[in-house]
Amino acid sequence: MPTARYLHSTPTRYEYAANSSAKRDAAPPIVRGASKIFKSADEAVADLKSGSTILSAGFGVCGTADSLIAAMKKRGPEQLGNLTVVSNNGGTATGGGLSPMVEAGQISRFIMSFLGNNKALEKKYMSGEVAIELTPQGTIAERLRAAGAGIPAFFTPTGVNTLLQTGDIPVRLAPADGNSKELKVLERGKTRETREFNGKTYNMETALPGDVAILRAWKVDEAGNCQFRYTSKAFGVIMAKAAKVTIVEADNIVKVGEIHPDQIHLPGIYVDRIVPTTTEKTIEIVKLREEAGSEGEKKSASALRRERIAKRVAKELKNGYYVNLGVGIPTLAPSFLSPDVKVWIQSENGLLGMGPYPTEDQLDPDLINAGKETVTINPGGATFDSAESFAMIRGGHIDVSVLGALQVSANGDLANFMIPGKLFKGMGGAMDLVGNPDRTKIVVATDHVAKDGSAKIVEECELPLTGARVVSTIITDLCVFEVDRVNGGLTLTELAPGVDVEEIKSKTGAKFKVADEIKSME
Repeated sequence: MPTARYLHSTPTRYEYAANSSAKRDAAPPIVRGASKIFKSADEAVADLKSGSTILSAGFGVCGTADSLIAAMKKRGPEQLGNLTVVSNNGGTATGGGLSPMVEAGQISRFIMSFLGNNKALEKKYMSGEVAIELTPQGTIAERLRAAGAGIPAFFTPTGVNTLLQTGDIPVRLAPADGNSKELKVLERGKTRETREFNGKTYNMETALPGDVAILRAWKVDEAGNCQFRYTSKAFGVIMAKAAKVTIVEADNIVKVGEIHPDQIHLPGIYVDRIVPTTTEKTIEIVKLREEAGSEGEKKSASALRRERIAKRVAKELKNGYYVNLGVGIPTLAPSFLSPDVKVWIQSENGLLGMGPYPTEDQLDPDLINAGKETVTINPGGATFDSAESFAMIRGGHIDVSVLGALQVSANGDLANFMIPGKLFKGMGGAMDLVGNPDRTKIVVATDHVAKDGSAKIVEECELPLTGARVVSTIITDLCVFEVDRVNGGLTLTELAPGVDVEEIKSKTGAKFKVADEIKSME
Protein backbone atom coordinates (compact mmCIF):
# COMPACT_ATOMS: atom_id res chain seq x y z
CA MET A 1 0.00 0.00 0.00
CA PRO A 2 1.44 3.41 -0.94
CA THR A 3 2.25 5.77 1.89
CA ALA A 4 3.41 9.33 2.20
CA ARG A 5 6.96 10.16 3.10
CA TYR A 6 6.49 10.59 6.86
CA LEU A 7 8.98 12.58 8.90
CA HIS A 8 7.49 13.15 12.34
CA SER A 9 7.25 11.44 15.70
CA THR A 10 4.02 10.63 17.56
CA PRO A 11 1.73 13.66 17.40
CA THR A 12 0.23 15.55 20.28
CA ARG A 13 -3.52 15.00 20.04
CA TYR A 14 -6.07 17.79 19.90
CA GLU A 15 -7.98 18.37 23.11
CA TYR A 16 -11.65 19.24 23.33
CA ALA A 17 -12.27 22.77 24.50
CA ALA A 18 -14.19 22.91 27.75
CA ASN A 19 -16.54 25.79 27.01
CA SER A 20 -20.11 24.90 26.01
CA SER A 21 -20.16 27.02 22.85
CA ALA A 22 -17.32 24.93 21.40
CA LYS A 23 -19.22 21.74 22.22
CA ARG A 24 -22.20 23.00 20.26
CA ASP A 25 -19.98 23.85 17.29
CA ALA A 26 -20.10 21.25 14.51
CA ALA A 27 -16.41 21.81 13.81
CA PRO A 28 -13.76 19.98 15.84
CA PRO A 29 -11.75 22.17 18.23
CA ILE A 30 -8.33 23.59 17.49
CA VAL A 31 -5.54 23.87 20.04
CA ARG A 32 -2.85 26.32 18.96
CA GLY A 33 0.64 25.00 19.51
CA ALA A 34 -0.34 21.34 19.19
CA SER A 35 1.22 19.22 16.50
CA LYS A 36 -0.68 19.26 13.23
CA ILE A 37 0.55 15.80 12.27
CA PHE A 38 -1.85 12.88 12.76
CA LYS A 39 -0.82 9.26 12.33
CA SER A 40 -3.71 8.35 10.08
CA ALA A 41 -6.80 9.58 8.30
CA ASP A 42 -8.91 7.54 10.73
CA GLU A 43 -7.49 9.48 13.66
CA ALA A 44 -7.89 12.83 11.92
CA VAL A 45 -11.62 12.36 11.24
CA ALA A 46 -12.51 10.57 14.49
CA ASP A 47 -14.10 13.65 16.08
CA LEU A 48 -16.00 14.93 13.04
CA LYS A 49 -19.69 15.31 13.86
CA SER A 50 -22.91 14.41 12.13
CA GLY A 51 -24.67 17.42 10.68
CA SER A 52 -21.39 19.07 9.68
CA THR A 53 -20.77 20.99 6.48
CA ILE A 54 -17.81 19.38 4.71
CA LEU A 55 -15.87 21.18 1.99
CA SER A 56 -14.47 18.42 -0.21
CA ALA A 57 -11.78 19.64 -2.61
CA GLY A 58 -10.91 18.20 -5.98
CA PHE A 59 -12.10 18.41 -9.56
CA GLY A 60 -13.46 15.02 -10.53
CA VAL A 61 -10.89 12.78 -8.82
CA CYS A 62 -7.97 15.18 -9.35
CA GLY A 63 -6.99 16.60 -5.96
CA THR A 64 -9.63 14.58 -4.10
CA ALA A 65 -8.80 13.52 -0.53
CA ASP A 66 -9.46 9.80 -1.07
CA SER A 67 -7.81 8.60 2.16
CA LEU A 68 -9.90 10.99 4.25
CA ILE A 69 -13.08 10.09 2.36
CA ALA A 70 -12.40 6.39 3.00
CA ALA A 71 -11.87 7.10 6.71
CA MET A 72 -15.10 9.10 6.93
CA LYS A 73 -16.97 6.32 5.15
CA LYS A 74 -15.71 3.79 7.73
CA ARG A 75 -17.54 5.65 10.48
CA GLY A 76 -20.89 5.00 8.78
CA PRO A 77 -24.09 7.06 8.80
CA GLU A 78 -24.84 6.32 12.47
CA GLN A 79 -21.62 7.96 13.66
CA LEU A 80 -21.12 10.43 10.82
CA GLY A 81 -24.23 11.20 8.82
CA ASN A 82 -26.64 13.92 7.73
CA LEU A 83 -23.72 15.75 6.16
CA THR A 84 -23.91 18.76 3.88
CA VAL A 85 -21.07 18.51 1.37
CA VAL A 86 -19.75 21.27 -0.87
CA SER A 87 -18.01 19.75 -3.87
CA ASN A 88 -17.75 20.58 -7.53
CA ASN A 89 -18.62 16.94 -8.30
CA GLY A 90 -20.34 14.55 -5.93
CA GLY A 91 -18.31 11.53 -6.91
CA THR A 92 -17.94 9.78 -10.26
CA ALA A 93 -19.93 7.32 -12.34
CA THR A 94 -17.35 4.62 -11.54
CA GLY A 95 -17.46 5.01 -7.76
CA GLY A 96 -14.61 7.48 -7.28
CA GLY A 97 -14.38 10.55 -5.08
CA LEU A 98 -17.33 10.97 -2.70
CA SER A 99 -19.33 8.11 -4.23
CA PRO A 100 -18.69 5.68 -1.32
CA MET A 101 -20.17 8.16 1.17
CA VAL A 102 -23.13 8.81 -1.13
CA GLU A 103 -23.82 5.08 -1.39
CA ALA A 104 -23.47 4.69 2.39
CA GLY A 105 -26.18 7.30 2.97
CA GLN A 106 -23.94 9.68 4.90
CA ILE A 107 -24.61 12.74 2.75
CA SER A 108 -28.04 14.36 2.87
CA ARG A 109 -27.27 17.52 0.89
CA PHE A 110 -24.84 18.63 -1.80
CA ILE A 111 -23.89 22.11 -2.92
CA MET A 112 -22.34 21.36 -6.30
CA SER A 113 -22.17 22.41 -9.94
CA PHE A 114 -22.02 19.23 -11.99
CA LEU A 115 -23.27 15.64 -11.70
CA GLY A 116 -22.09 14.56 -15.12
CA ASN A 117 -22.83 10.87 -15.69
CA ASN A 118 -23.12 10.02 -11.99
CA LYS A 119 -26.37 8.06 -12.30
CA ALA A 120 -26.23 6.78 -8.71
CA LEU A 121 -26.30 10.31 -7.30
CA GLU A 122 -28.88 11.43 -9.87
CA LYS A 123 -31.15 8.56 -8.77
CA LYS A 124 -30.83 9.57 -5.11
CA TYR A 125 -31.68 13.16 -6.08
CA MET A 126 -34.72 12.11 -8.12
CA SER A 127 -35.98 9.93 -5.25
CA GLY A 128 -35.54 12.66 -2.64
CA GLU A 129 -32.82 10.86 -0.69
CA VAL A 130 -30.30 13.62 -1.38
CA ALA A 131 -30.93 17.34 -1.81
CA ILE A 132 -28.81 19.16 -4.37
CA GLU A 133 -28.29 22.91 -4.44
CA LEU A 134 -27.12 23.21 -8.02
CA THR A 135 -24.74 26.17 -8.12
CA PRO A 136 -22.50 27.52 -10.90
CA GLN A 137 -18.89 26.43 -10.52
CA GLY A 138 -17.50 29.95 -10.42
CA THR A 139 -20.13 31.03 -7.92
CA ILE A 140 -19.15 28.16 -5.61
CA ALA A 141 -15.52 29.26 -5.92
CA GLU A 142 -16.30 32.90 -5.17
CA ARG A 143 -18.62 32.04 -2.27
CA LEU A 144 -15.80 29.99 -0.76
CA ARG A 145 -13.29 32.77 -1.37
CA ALA A 146 -15.65 35.27 0.26
CA ALA A 147 -16.07 33.05 3.32
CA GLY A 148 -12.33 32.75 3.76
CA ALA A 149 -11.88 36.51 3.39
CA GLY A 150 -14.64 37.48 5.84
CA ILE A 151 -16.93 38.90 3.15
CA PRO A 152 -20.59 38.00 3.83
CA ALA A 153 -21.96 38.50 0.30
CA PHE A 154 -21.20 39.81 -3.17
CA PHE A 155 -22.93 40.55 -6.48
CA THR A 156 -22.29 38.57 -9.66
CA PRO A 157 -23.67 38.58 -13.22
CA THR A 158 -23.74 34.78 -13.22
CA GLY A 159 -27.23 33.31 -13.51
CA VAL A 160 -29.13 36.55 -14.08
CA ASN A 161 -32.47 35.95 -15.85
CA THR A 162 -32.27 32.20 -15.27
CA LEU A 163 -33.98 29.72 -12.92
CA LEU A 164 -31.04 30.23 -10.57
CA GLN A 165 -32.13 33.83 -10.00
CA THR A 166 -35.78 32.93 -9.43
CA GLY A 167 -34.98 29.93 -7.23
CA ASP A 168 -36.80 27.52 -9.53
CA ILE A 169 -34.09 24.86 -9.83
CA PRO A 170 -35.48 22.13 -7.53
CA VAL A 171 -33.33 21.31 -4.50
CA ARG A 172 -35.24 18.28 -3.21
CA LEU A 173 -37.64 16.11 -5.20
CA ALA A 174 -39.86 13.11 -4.52
CA PRO A 175 -42.04 10.81 -6.62
CA ALA A 176 -45.48 12.39 -6.97
CA ASP A 177 -47.43 9.30 -5.84
CA GLY A 178 -44.81 6.81 -4.73
CA ASN A 179 -44.72 4.84 -7.97
CA SER A 180 -45.15 7.55 -10.59
CA LYS A 181 -42.30 8.76 -12.75
CA GLU A 182 -43.64 12.25 -12.20
CA LEU A 183 -41.83 14.21 -9.52
CA LYS A 184 -42.95 16.82 -7.06
CA VAL A 185 -40.74 19.57 -5.64
CA LEU A 186 -40.31 19.35 -1.87
CA GLU A 187 -37.76 22.16 -1.68
CA ARG A 188 -37.07 24.88 -4.21
CA GLY A 189 -33.98 27.03 -4.54
CA LYS A 190 -33.44 30.38 -2.91
CA THR A 191 -34.62 33.43 -4.84
CA ARG A 192 -31.66 35.74 -5.36
CA GLU A 193 -31.76 39.36 -4.37
CA THR A 194 -30.80 41.49 -7.36
CA ARG A 195 -29.28 44.92 -7.76
CA GLU A 196 -28.44 47.08 -10.74
CA PHE A 197 -25.00 48.60 -11.25
CA ASN A 198 -24.25 50.79 -14.27
CA GLY A 199 -27.39 49.60 -16.00
CA LYS A 200 -26.65 45.89 -15.55
CA THR A 201 -28.42 43.44 -13.24
CA TYR A 202 -26.49 41.29 -10.75
CA ASN A 203 -27.46 38.47 -8.38
CA MET A 204 -26.43 38.59 -4.74
CA GLU A 205 -24.67 35.47 -3.48
CA THR A 206 -23.71 34.78 0.12
CA ALA A 207 -20.45 33.42 1.51
CA LEU A 208 -20.13 29.63 1.84
CA PRO A 209 -18.23 28.63 4.98
CA GLY A 210 -17.69 25.05 6.13
CA ASP A 211 -17.01 23.24 9.36
CA VAL A 212 -14.29 21.00 7.90
CA ALA A 213 -12.34 21.08 4.64
CA ILE A 214 -10.63 17.97 3.25
CA LEU A 215 -8.03 18.21 0.50
CA ARG A 216 -4.96 16.54 -0.95
CA ALA A 217 -1.61 18.25 -1.48
CA TRP A 218 1.60 17.07 -3.05
CA LYS A 219 3.96 18.34 -0.35
CA VAL A 220 3.13 19.61 3.15
CA ASP A 221 5.54 20.66 5.86
CA GLU A 222 4.96 20.20 9.60
CA ALA A 223 3.71 23.79 9.89
CA GLY A 224 0.97 23.06 7.36
CA ASN A 225 2.42 24.93 4.38
CA CYS A 226 1.16 23.22 1.23
CA GLN A 227 2.40 22.82 -2.31
CA PHE A 228 0.15 21.47 -5.05
CA ARG A 229 0.87 20.12 -8.52
CA TYR A 230 -0.83 21.55 -11.60
CA THR A 231 -4.66 21.40 -11.61
CA SER A 232 -4.92 19.55 -8.29
CA LYS A 233 -5.14 22.94 -6.57
CA ALA A 234 -8.56 23.80 -8.14
CA PHE A 235 -10.71 23.99 -4.98
CA GLY A 236 -8.16 22.98 -2.35
CA VAL A 237 -6.74 26.42 -1.60
CA ILE A 238 -10.06 28.26 -1.33
CA MET A 239 -11.80 25.51 0.62
CA ALA A 240 -9.00 25.42 3.18
CA LYS A 241 -9.49 29.14 3.77
CA ALA A 242 -13.28 28.84 4.09
CA ALA A 243 -13.35 26.10 6.75
CA LYS A 244 -13.09 26.26 10.52
CA VAL A 245 -10.87 23.16 10.47
CA THR A 246 -8.82 22.01 7.49
CA ILE A 247 -7.46 18.49 7.12
CA VAL A 248 -4.84 17.85 4.43
CA GLU A 249 -3.68 14.47 3.24
CA ALA A 250 -0.18 14.73 1.87
CA ASP A 251 1.76 12.75 -0.68
CA ASN A 252 4.93 13.97 1.05
CA ILE A 253 5.30 15.28 4.61
CA VAL A 254 8.53 17.25 5.11
CA LYS A 255 10.32 19.31 7.73
CA VAL A 256 9.65 23.02 8.07
CA GLY A 257 11.85 24.93 5.67
CA GLU A 258 12.00 22.24 2.99
CA ILE A 259 9.43 24.06 0.86
CA HIS A 260 10.75 27.33 -0.56
CA PRO A 261 8.53 30.27 0.50
CA ASP A 262 7.87 31.13 -3.15
CA GLN A 263 6.55 27.61 -3.74
CA ILE A 264 3.97 27.64 -0.95
CA HIS A 265 0.48 27.74 -2.48
CA LEU A 266 -1.40 27.52 0.83
CA PRO A 267 0.16 28.98 4.00
CA GLY A 268 0.05 26.88 7.14
CA ILE A 269 -2.24 29.32 8.96
CA TYR A 270 -5.12 27.71 7.06
CA VAL A 271 -4.18 24.09 7.86
CA ASP A 272 -4.99 22.34 11.15
CA ARG A 273 -4.41 18.63 10.59
CA ILE A 274 -2.05 16.72 8.31
CA VAL A 275 -2.19 13.01 7.49
CA PRO A 276 -0.12 10.79 5.19
CA THR A 277 -2.04 9.62 2.15
CA THR A 278 -2.56 5.89 1.70
CA THR A 279 -4.14 5.89 -1.76
CA GLU A 280 -2.72 5.98 -5.25
CA LYS A 281 -3.84 8.82 -7.50
CA THR A 282 -6.34 7.82 -10.16
CA ILE A 283 -7.31 9.30 -13.52
CA GLU A 284 -10.98 9.65 -14.40
CA ILE A 285 -10.59 9.87 -18.19
CA VAL A 286 -7.35 8.80 -19.86
CA LYS A 287 -7.14 10.58 -23.19
CA LEU A 288 -4.03 10.03 -25.30
CA ARG A 289 -2.71 11.84 -28.33
CA GLU A 290 -3.62 10.14 -31.60
CA GLU A 291 -0.72 8.49 -33.36
CA ALA A 292 0.44 9.89 -36.67
CA GLY A 293 -1.46 8.34 -39.54
CA SER A 294 -4.71 7.80 -37.63
CA GLU A 295 -6.19 10.76 -39.48
CA GLY A 296 -6.37 8.59 -42.57
CA GLU A 297 -8.89 6.21 -40.99
CA LYS A 298 -12.44 6.33 -42.33
CA LYS A 299 -14.62 8.65 -40.25
CA SER A 300 -18.32 8.38 -39.47
CA ALA A 301 -20.86 10.93 -40.68
CA SER A 302 -21.11 12.21 -37.11
CA ALA A 303 -17.34 12.71 -36.88
CA LEU A 304 -17.31 14.55 -40.20
CA ARG A 305 -20.10 16.87 -39.01
CA ARG A 306 -18.17 17.61 -35.84
CA GLU A 307 -15.02 18.34 -37.82
CA ARG A 308 -16.88 20.72 -40.13
CA ILE A 309 -18.12 22.69 -37.14
CA ALA A 310 -14.71 22.66 -35.44
CA LYS A 311 -12.95 23.91 -38.59
CA ARG A 312 -15.28 26.90 -38.69
CA VAL A 313 -14.89 27.52 -34.96
CA ALA A 314 -11.13 27.71 -35.50
CA LYS A 315 -11.65 30.85 -37.60
CA GLU A 316 -13.08 32.60 -34.53
CA LEU A 317 -9.78 32.08 -32.70
CA LYS A 318 -7.37 34.85 -33.71
CA ASN A 319 -3.64 34.99 -33.07
CA GLY A 320 -2.87 35.82 -29.44
CA TYR A 321 -6.44 35.25 -28.23
CA TYR A 322 -7.20 33.82 -24.80
CA VAL A 323 -10.01 31.31 -25.32
CA ASN A 324 -12.11 28.88 -23.33
CA LEU A 325 -13.38 25.80 -25.15
CA GLY A 326 -16.29 23.79 -23.78
CA VAL A 327 -16.29 20.00 -23.81
CA GLY A 328 -17.10 18.15 -27.02
CA ILE A 329 -16.93 19.84 -30.42
CA PRO A 330 -15.20 23.05 -29.21
CA THR A 331 -12.14 21.10 -28.04
CA LEU A 332 -11.50 19.96 -31.62
CA ALA A 333 -11.01 23.50 -32.93
CA PRO A 334 -7.28 23.92 -32.07
CA SER A 335 -6.46 21.01 -34.41
CA PHE A 336 -7.59 23.18 -37.33
CA LEU A 337 -5.71 26.37 -36.49
CA SER A 338 -3.31 27.77 -39.05
CA PRO A 339 0.36 27.20 -38.08
CA ASP A 340 0.87 30.96 -37.75
CA VAL A 341 -1.98 31.30 -35.22
CA LYS A 342 -1.23 30.75 -31.55
CA VAL A 343 -3.97 30.93 -28.95
CA TRP A 344 -3.89 30.49 -25.19
CA ILE A 345 -6.49 27.93 -24.13
CA GLN A 346 -7.98 28.40 -20.68
CA SER A 347 -9.63 25.53 -18.83
CA GLU A 348 -11.92 26.55 -15.97
CA ASN A 349 -10.49 23.99 -13.55
CA GLY A 350 -7.39 26.19 -13.32
CA LEU A 351 -5.20 25.96 -16.41
CA LEU A 352 -4.02 28.57 -18.94
CA GLY A 353 -1.91 27.46 -21.88
CA MET A 354 -3.41 24.01 -22.22
CA GLY A 355 -1.57 21.77 -24.64
CA PRO A 356 -2.58 18.68 -26.62
CA TYR A 357 -3.50 15.31 -25.17
CA PRO A 358 -0.45 13.51 -23.73
CA THR A 359 1.45 10.51 -24.94
CA GLU A 360 1.39 7.54 -22.57
CA ASP A 361 4.75 8.63 -21.14
CA GLN A 362 3.35 12.10 -20.39
CA LEU A 363 0.26 10.95 -18.46
CA ASP A 364 -0.13 12.87 -15.19
CA PRO A 365 -3.12 12.47 -12.82
CA ASP A 366 -2.60 16.06 -11.62
CA LEU A 367 -2.98 17.59 -15.08
CA ILE A 368 -6.49 17.46 -16.55
CA ASN A 369 -8.92 19.67 -18.43
CA ALA A 370 -12.47 20.73 -17.59
CA GLY A 371 -13.76 17.50 -19.14
CA LYS A 372 -11.63 15.51 -16.63
CA GLU A 373 -9.42 14.33 -19.51
CA THR A 374 -5.64 14.08 -19.31
CA VAL A 375 -3.84 16.94 -21.07
CA THR A 376 -0.45 18.64 -21.26
CA ILE A 377 0.58 22.23 -20.63
CA ASN A 378 2.40 24.37 -23.18
CA PRO A 379 5.53 26.43 -22.44
CA GLY A 380 4.42 29.68 -20.82
CA GLY A 381 1.33 28.06 -19.35
CA ALA A 382 0.15 28.49 -15.77
CA THR A 383 -2.03 26.71 -13.22
CA PHE A 384 -4.07 28.31 -10.45
CA ASP A 385 -7.05 27.78 -8.17
CA SER A 386 -10.71 28.05 -9.16
CA ALA A 387 -11.22 31.54 -7.73
CA GLU A 388 -8.43 32.85 -9.96
CA SER A 389 -9.79 30.93 -12.93
CA PHE A 390 -13.27 32.38 -12.67
CA ALA A 391 -11.95 35.87 -12.05
CA MET A 392 -10.45 35.58 -15.53
CA ILE A 393 -13.78 34.37 -16.89
CA ARG A 394 -16.25 36.57 -15.03
CA GLY A 395 -14.02 39.60 -15.42
CA GLY A 396 -14.10 39.36 -19.21
CA HIS A 397 -10.40 38.62 -19.68
CA ILE A 398 -11.19 35.72 -22.03
CA ASP A 399 -11.56 36.86 -25.66
CA VAL A 400 -13.78 34.03 -26.92
CA SER A 401 -15.69 31.25 -25.20
CA VAL A 402 -17.11 28.38 -27.28
CA LEU A 403 -19.87 26.20 -25.85
CA GLY A 404 -22.31 23.52 -26.97
CA ALA A 405 -26.08 23.92 -26.79
CA LEU A 406 -29.31 22.05 -26.26
CA GLN A 407 -31.19 25.11 -27.55
CA VAL A 408 -30.26 28.64 -28.59
CA SER A 409 -32.78 31.37 -29.34
CA ALA A 410 -33.04 34.14 -31.93
CA ASN A 411 -32.18 36.61 -29.15
CA GLY A 412 -29.01 34.78 -28.17
CA ASP A 413 -30.46 32.97 -25.15
CA LEU A 414 -28.56 29.76 -24.40
CA ALA A 415 -29.87 26.56 -22.79
CA ASN A 416 -27.31 23.80 -22.30
CA PHE A 417 -27.40 22.36 -18.79
CA MET A 418 -30.63 20.46 -18.15
CA ILE A 419 -33.81 18.95 -19.58
CA PRO A 420 -36.37 18.88 -16.73
CA GLY A 421 -37.30 15.31 -15.83
CA LYS A 422 -34.80 13.79 -18.28
CA LEU A 423 -31.31 15.27 -18.09
CA PHE A 424 -29.82 16.72 -14.92
CA LYS A 425 -26.08 17.10 -15.38
CA GLY A 426 -25.69 20.61 -13.98
CA MET A 427 -24.33 23.83 -15.37
CA GLY A 428 -20.70 23.41 -14.27
CA GLY A 429 -18.93 26.61 -15.28
CA ALA A 430 -21.21 27.44 -18.23
CA MET A 431 -23.27 30.12 -16.46
CA ASP A 432 -20.06 31.88 -15.46
CA LEU A 433 -18.59 31.56 -18.95
CA VAL A 434 -21.53 33.45 -20.47
CA GLY A 435 -21.75 35.99 -17.64
CA ASN A 436 -19.88 38.82 -19.40
CA PRO A 437 -20.86 38.63 -23.11
CA ASP A 438 -20.02 42.29 -23.72
CA ARG A 439 -16.32 41.54 -23.17
CA THR A 440 -16.12 37.84 -24.00
CA LYS A 441 -17.59 36.77 -27.32
CA ILE A 442 -19.83 33.73 -26.85
CA VAL A 443 -19.87 31.28 -29.75
CA VAL A 444 -22.18 28.26 -29.86
CA ALA A 445 -20.92 25.16 -31.69
CA THR A 446 -23.64 22.57 -32.21
CA ASP A 447 -25.37 20.21 -34.61
CA HIS A 448 -28.17 22.09 -36.36
CA VAL A 449 -30.84 19.65 -35.21
CA ALA A 450 -31.19 17.37 -32.20
CA LYS A 451 -30.95 13.57 -32.43
CA ASP A 452 -34.75 13.37 -32.78
CA GLY A 453 -34.68 15.83 -35.68
CA SER A 454 -36.11 18.75 -33.72
CA ALA A 455 -34.71 22.25 -34.18
CA LYS A 456 -32.04 23.40 -31.74
CA ILE A 457 -32.18 27.00 -33.00
CA VAL A 458 -35.56 28.33 -31.88
CA GLU A 459 -37.50 31.57 -31.51
CA GLU A 460 -37.54 31.17 -27.72
CA CYS A 461 -35.86 28.51 -25.60
CA GLU A 462 -38.22 26.11 -23.87
CA LEU A 463 -35.46 24.61 -21.74
CA PRO A 464 -33.99 26.34 -18.65
CA LEU A 465 -31.58 29.10 -19.63
CA THR A 466 -27.86 29.09 -18.99
CA GLY A 467 -27.76 32.76 -19.95
CA ALA A 468 -30.05 35.35 -21.54
CA ARG A 469 -28.96 37.34 -24.62
CA VAL A 470 -25.40 36.06 -24.44
CA VAL A 471 -24.66 34.33 -27.77
CA SER A 472 -23.10 36.34 -30.62
CA THR A 473 -22.42 33.61 -33.20
CA ILE A 474 -23.97 30.18 -33.87
CA ILE A 475 -21.94 27.65 -35.86
CA THR A 476 -23.64 24.42 -36.92
CA ASP A 477 -22.87 21.65 -39.37
CA LEU A 478 -25.10 23.43 -41.92
CA CYS A 479 -24.51 27.15 -41.53
CA VAL A 480 -23.41 30.17 -39.51
CA PHE A 481 -25.77 32.68 -37.89
CA GLU A 482 -24.79 36.03 -36.42
CA VAL A 483 -26.98 37.10 -33.50
CA ASP A 484 -28.16 40.60 -32.61
CA ARG A 485 -28.11 40.30 -28.82
CA VAL A 486 -29.39 43.84 -28.25
CA ASN A 487 -32.35 44.04 -30.62
CA GLY A 488 -32.84 40.31 -31.19
CA GLY A 489 -32.74 38.42 -34.44
CA LEU A 490 -30.60 36.09 -36.55
CA THR A 491 -28.76 36.73 -39.79
CA LEU A 492 -27.65 33.83 -41.96
CA THR A 493 -24.12 34.61 -43.16
CA GLU A 494 -22.58 31.30 -44.29
CA LEU A 495 -23.75 28.00 -45.75
CA ALA A 496 -21.99 24.64 -45.74
CA PRO A 497 -21.24 23.16 -49.19
CA GLY A 498 -24.34 21.52 -50.66
CA VAL A 499 -26.75 23.33 -48.32
CA ASP A 500 -29.24 25.99 -49.46
CA VAL A 501 -31.39 28.55 -47.67
CA GLU A 502 -34.54 26.45 -47.99
CA GLU A 503 -32.93 23.58 -46.08
CA ILE A 504 -31.94 25.98 -43.31
CA LYS A 505 -35.51 27.31 -43.13
CA SER A 506 -36.90 23.79 -42.83
CA LYS A 507 -34.54 22.85 -40.00
CA THR A 508 -34.56 26.11 -38.02
CA GLY A 509 -37.27 26.93 -35.49
CA ALA A 510 -36.76 30.69 -35.71
CA LYS A 511 -37.12 33.37 -38.33
CA PHE A 512 -33.91 34.83 -39.71
CA LYS A 513 -32.60 37.35 -42.19
CA VAL A 514 -30.32 36.38 -45.06
CA ALA A 515 -27.14 38.39 -45.54
CA ASP A 516 -26.73 40.20 -48.85
CA GLU A 517 -23.67 38.07 -49.51
CA ILE A 518 -23.71 34.47 -48.32
CA LYS A 519 -20.23 33.05 -47.83
CA SER A 520 -19.22 29.42 -48.12
CA MET A 521 -18.64 27.79 -44.75
CA GLU A 522 -15.19 26.23 -45.01
